Amino acid sequence: MATKAPSSCSSTVADGNMDDKVDSVPYDGRRHSTERQSLERIGSQIKETEANIFPESEVEVEADLENAGVIPRSVVAPGGVNPADFPDGGLEAWLVVLGSFCCLFVSFGWINCIGVFQDYYQEHLLTGYSSSTISWIPSLELFMMFFGGPFFGKTFDNFGPRGLLAVGSVLHVLGLMMASLGTQYYQFLLAQGVCSALGASAIFFTAMGSTGTWFFKKRATAFGIIASGSSLGGVIFPIMVSKLIPQIGYPWTMRAAAFMILGMLVVANLTVKSRLTPQRKRVDVMEFVRPLKEPAFGILCVAAFLFFFGTFLPFNYVILQAQSHGMSTNMAIYLIPILNAASIFGRIVPGIVADKIGRFNVMIITTAFSTIIVLGLWLPSASNAPIIVFCVLYGFSSGAFVSVLPSIVAQISPIREIGVRNGTIFLCVAFAGLTGNPIGGALLANDHGNFLYMQIFCGVTMAAGTCTFIAARWVQCGFQLKVI
Repeated sequence: MATKAPSSCSSTVADGNMDDKVDSVPYDGRRHSTERQSLERIGSQIKETEANIFPESEVEVEADLENAGVIPRSVVAPGGVNPADFPDGGLEAWLVVLGSFCCLFVSFGWINCIGVFQDYYQEHLLTGYSSSTISWIPSLELFMMFFGGPFFGKTFDNFGPRGLLAVGSVLHVLGLMMASLGTQYYQFLLAQGVCSALGASAIFFTAMGSTGTWFFKKRATAFGIIASGSSLGGVIFPIMVSKLIPQIGYPWTMRAAAFMILGMLVVANLTVKSRLTPQRKRVDVMEFVRPLKEPAFGILCVAAFLFFFGTFLPFNYVILQAQSHGMSTNMAIYLIPILNAASIFGRIVPGIVADKIGRFNVMIITTAFSTIIVLGLWLPSASNAPIIVFCVLYGFSSGAFVSVLPSIVAQISPIREIGVRNGTIFLCVAFAGLTGNPIGGALLANDHGNFLYMQIFCGVTMAAGTCTFIAARWVQCGFQLKVI
């Protein structure tokens, strides 16, 4: 049992005849008289987080802050969660990773193939509608995927993953089955854009929340493995859909995809679980609003919104643009898989580099690079080679935006507010995803079917987002060359 020495800053643990002394530095770094606070008196900085999308236990955070990530050897108070209890491996933990990999494969991996449906609906099923009108279907999918973050995060915290994952599985599969029966625009909008996307969102955030409860030292490795599922899904689903539609038709292609998703979700529902007991807490909506008053976080939200305005335009329109310049259909259907394959590396490598040279720095570099290749490569491209090169480079750079943003939020936020602030910034991103593609489609119509206006809009919004990221960094440290 842990005891406190009357004149010491350390917590002492009695274990047989051996005593271990663990010194800790207070969270705010201040000393009071001659005594420093002990771990027991500091308390977790996230213990009241209400929508923790990537949850960490209280003692785990104390280990991160106080001991540079070293698991404390002290025995926690009864009812607490000791980081030493994290399995960091073993059959049960890796089965959770397997199930979470399946979750991201069928959720975000499916969302990543939205460009295929924009092309098919415009050329076949919904020929009487404008490109801008059709783009509301994939845009609504994207919006619902991120919009559900705070709500499903709160549900996960209160009730655990089982029910949430089951409901998400039903909604996702049901939405795709109903889309296979659709013949009218509103039917595709409701089935694919709302029902299926809400289910995918519940599946995605359940997987992210559950995995975090099983790993401490190997947490980055575990999240890297499950994140690769979304990119792999983004490679397989576009090829699958494009190849099956000419052979078995659109309805049975959607059903085949739904059955494949159902099979992987059976595995997920049997393996994904949280190691911690859920705790019900009161909902406070203002928790999501108050952080916007802080300059750094407010500017970061604006930057994410502006950059994401253009992020999915290449995903949505690169196939149509390539075909307009003479690329064959057989070649064009592989552009989205190529883009998503490159994003596998884009989600892993920049994160590793960001830990060494600074997350803000990597975000500015990668967003600036995305802007340059959109305006300097995609805009003037008029043949197969530059379009394919653009897909590879853009897949890598856009993947960095998705992976580095949450770590920046954590860097500038109090530990106990990370989950809430992730929810706030995901809401901002959701509204950008909802409106960006229809605006691009409207510009396409105004340009008489040409892509120039849409590509300029994409590049300019990304450039504005990059400049705003620079402003957010300036609020933190000015223009000093430093790791941040």
